[in-house]
Amino acid sequence: MSDLSRLSRLSRLPREGLQLLAAGSAALLLAGCVVAPVGPGGPRYAHRAPPPPAAAPAGPTMYFYPERGQDAARQDRDRYECYRWAAHETSFDPGMTPTSAPPRMAGPPPPNGANVIGGAATGAVIGAIAAPGRSAGEGAVIGAIFGTLLGAAAEQNQQYAYESAAARNAQMQASARVPMDDFRRAMSACMGGRGYRVN
Repeated sequence: MSDLSRLSRLSRLPREGLQLLAAGSAALLLAGCVVAPVGPGGPRYAHRAPPPPAAAPAGPTMYFYPERGQDAARQDRDRYECYRWAAHETSFDPGMTPTSAPPRMAGPPPPNGANVIGGAATGAVIGAIAAPGRSAGEGAVIGAIFGTLLGAAAEQNQQYAYESAAARNAQMQASARVPMDDFRRAMSACMGGRGYRVN
């Protein structure tokens, strides 16, 4: 009787081992789909990050056409005086090199599905290991479902963080353009008052 029970135990071992091996192999195959981050200094994911805020342009691209027959020396003097006046009125001089660049926001990457795939693979492995006896396959399926749900929730949080960072970047870009726009308006008003058509 003891030989028979020992034999039945040995015959059960390969089947349970095969189920565990199959679940582990499936998890390894699915884990191969997850995007791993690159080392320090390199991009975190293989996608495009949101663009950094653009710095204000170095100088105005404005054209002034004399309408009262001003000669070249008069045009140079008017441009210089209007430039100085506009810089003083707006407290912004586009010809000056900024002492510090605008802050650069590195936002999180857009979601790429790695959280969902990783959650499903992890859930399948945990479910297969935690399932009692012969129900390793059922445990793997249930674990994969729960892992997929958790991965989808993480994916949604990542999408929200990405959209928030993109909105902050857009706001920073818009606020960086305000001083230049004010300077252009002041320069145009000054040159227009001196008899130039601004384009």
